[in-house]
Amino acid sequence: MSDPASRPVPPTAVSAVQAQALDRGELPPVEEVRHGVWSIAFPFGDGDFSLGYLIEGSDGALTLIDPGWADDANLDRLEAALREIEHSMADIALVAVTHLHADHLGGADAVRRASGARIALHASEQRALDERTADAAAADADIARWGAPADDEEALVASWGSGRHLPRVTADLLLADGDELPIAGRRLRAVHTPGHTAGHLCFVEPEQRLIFTGDHVLPRINPGIGLGGRADGNPLDDYLASLGRVIALDVSGADALEVCPGHEYRFVGLAERAQALVDHRAARSADAAAALDSLAGARESPTDADTTVASASDAGTTHAGTTDPSATDAGTTDASLDRPTVWQVAERMSWTGGIASLHGYRLGSALAQTEWHVQALGRLGELRPSS
Repeated sequence: MSDPASRPVPPTAVSAVQAQALDRGELPPVEEVRHGVWSIAFPFGDGDFSLGYLIEGSDGALTLIDPGWADDANLDRLEAALREIEHSMADIALVAVTHLHADHLGGADAVRRASGARIALHASEQRALDERTADAAAADADIARWGAPADDEEALVASWGSGRHLPRVTADLLLADGDELPIAGRRLRAVHTPGHTAGHLCFVEPEQRLIFTGDHVLPRINPGIGLGGRADGNPLDDYLASLGRVIALDVSGADALEVCPGHEYRFVGLAERAQALVDHRAARSADAAAALDSLAGARESPTDADTTVASASDAGTTHAGTTDPSATDAGTTDASLDRPTVWQVAERMSWTGGIASLHGYRLGSALAQTEWHVQALGRLGELRPSS
């Protein structure tokens, strides 16, 4: 997920039960979405939950979209939900995963072992899982380049870089855009929606007017971007294009798609919510541009305060104001060192609570997003290059 920033008025919940449970910090019960379609909540972390969905084919076999976190209690919860809808674990024939994050993919292998089901996900997600070692080294290099204070770097490496945990899963079925899931009597189509991760999928069933959006579009949270696998291009560009795709799928009135997201609650108003996410990204780009302009102005007309801040940053100071003994002034005559780091841009941007409130994975997401917004603005050359 990530990045719960300032939001417009959220869409009205279709499921009052889910919305009320969210507000109370409770888990919503199993709920029938349509005939043969049920939602189930899987807890993770400190009071959070993801939403999975059970879909029954005409032959009685079940497909499970997003089995939640890898946890024995979640497997027990799934078994209890299956009994409630008069099914058993053996009825699950397919586990279809929207994306590789542990709160969506984590429980897939346990469900496969318990049921004999196949696991399906996008080929880009499988590639990211298989290339985790190389991706982790690249993430560590990103962290070193961003120029975060020394006392943040270790936590960034542990949560965003080489210490980050991804499930170890090998899919039985690799999906591509437009593929239909093998569900008897249903036409549930995969829609490739990269941005949040490189291989993120939504699943749409036009006849039932349902779309399962994973973390691509959520009712109140502004999803983070580039949070899984190294993309060939800019995840921001991918995300905006993917939002355009789902906007085009929706219609107004009685035939509007009902959104079944990976978190929070079901709602109607996909096009409006997706457009609000486009607008949020435009505001974030404007924020990055303003930060770059401010830094450029400070370099052209430095005040005593700016000089002090710049000197401290270049010396490798920590949040506590102590100097990193490994930092040197070698190469300070290079004009490129006058350019700001990603950190210096990010700390001038309008993150909810300010950059100082972000730590670990959330901080890594904010810094990565800053760089992608700068790149999308065509101003990457204004940042300090790697040393």
